[in-house]
Amino acid sequence: SSPVHCVKPVSKMPSQPLRVAVVCSSNQNRSMEAHNILSKRGFDVRSFGTGTHVKLPGPAPDKPNVYDFKTTYEQMYSDLVRKDKELYTQNGILHMLERNKRIKPRPERFQSCKEQFDLVITCEERVYDQVLEDLNSREQETLQPVHVINVDIQDNHEEATLGAFLICELCQCVSITGRVFTASLRTHGGTAIQHTDDMENEIDELLQEFEEKSSRPFLHTVCFY
Repeated sequence: SSPVHCVKPVSKMPSQPLRVAVVCSSNQNRSMEAHNILSKRGFDVRSFGTGTHVKLPGPAPDKPNVYDFKTTYEQMYSDLVRKDKELYTQNGILHMLERNKRIKPRPERFQSCKEQFDLVITCEERVYDQVLEDLNSREQETLQPVHVINVDIQDNHEEATLGAFLICELCQCVSITGRVFTASLRTHGGTAIQHTDDMENEIDELLQEFEEKSSRPFLHTVCFY
């Protein structure tokens, strides 16, 4: 599918980049592929899972490898090499874990992170619902808006790569939209609430364009910290 041309693509972000979180279920494949690409493009990005445990494919669909979020990618790698090096090399899991441990030591759970983000992107609707449930259950403190956007990405290596480029393109467009609105707010005044409403409408229009180009549905909600 052809890209959405919000403006000329930016390779590096401005001095105050968007704070972005990418979230899937286990913080292994989809969120980590996007984390990898976004950080290479200069975004201030973190990645998370929302599950109670980390699950990786096992020898059969009903026999996944289940780990605690405290387990490092290195420990998972060693465990799978010990269990069946050939199987996990063949299905790409070891390669994925090698990539992951170059980015950060271990998976992280979104519900345990208290950092504030401008944009949270989820990779499936169930994860989107879990993120919204968590954000809405927190005590409101700063009233800083966070845009939560979902795009459905299947949990396989090929889809994760395609999804990561789509997420990157979306972040670039949202970043540019945010800069335009912030500049306008400084120049012409107006309230932060008005700014959030305008930004919300602008992102909704942007997502409509992305839906048409990518043939994927997007969901969008604004929460407040």
